[in-house]
Amino acid sequence: MVGVLTKQATEDRRLADQQNLLMQAKVSAAKEFELTTAGVTNVLVTTDWNKRGLKLAPEILPEYQSLYEQNKDMVGWLKIEDTIIDYPVMQTPEDENYYLNYDFYGEENQNGCLIMDTDSNVGSGTSLYTYANGSKPSTNLIIHGHTMKSGMMFGNLKFYEDETYGRKHNLIQFDSLYEKREYEVISIFYSQVYMNTDEVFKYYKFFQADTREEFENFYKNIKSMSLYDTGVSAEYGDEFITLSCCSYQVEDGRFVVIGKRIR
Repeated sequence: MVGVLTKQATEDRRLADQQNLLMQAKVSAAKEFELTTAGVTNVLVTTDWNKRGLKLAPEILPEYQSLYEQNKDMVGWLKIEDTIIDYPVMQTPEDENYYLNYDFYGEENQNGCLIMDTDSNVGSGTSLYTYANGSKPSTNLIIHGHTMKSGMMFGNLKFYEDETYGRKHNLIQFDSLYEKREYEVISIFYSQVYMNTDEVFKYYKFFQADTREEFENFYKNIKSMSLYDTGVSAEYGDEFITLSCCSYQVEDGRFVVIGKRIR
């Protein structure tokens, strides 16, 4: 047992060190870009090019270019101000569970990484200049993370149970590789992974609202299940982010925080 605890402590320290390096690289890249482009206007003239019928490759944000070059499984970065949640988000369609036990650098680590569900489409490009090749984000992006006792990954997500905490930390920042996005918490609830035959609302099955009816079913359920009223409403056409982690109130329990995109 002591050996197991020692291994976990070592992996926690290693993850913390890695996170510091990743965040430093992100900040340094952003500052370098600001210095390089200081006084320069119209760095990207995308609208004129589009008028000429040219297809432009989406530009990766400066702070994520070097990180993406290190690991092309990275699809974005999740941050909640004044919390430990400040991590890259990974996605591996060919093996959706890979990052459950591996870190950003591909080393075994029980903390794993934050994982974008393989059925979620983050989208390429930006909303300002129309998403590249029609690659618009899914209505709902689902991010999974371990509930670590150390608080790492989504270990502290359960703090949203407390309404005071939830209102203080009501904004979620998720950047894709191409644009900065912000979400406001709209619902917090407990759920579980159900049998396929169970005729109940399964939040983890909702990715796209192609019809108003699909949206209304999702919206009605997340609002009625919420532990408290966040005061945030939504309408058909809005986008969402869902943060999901294990909880132990029931077998295969889950704790869920959902945000509505506001930027």
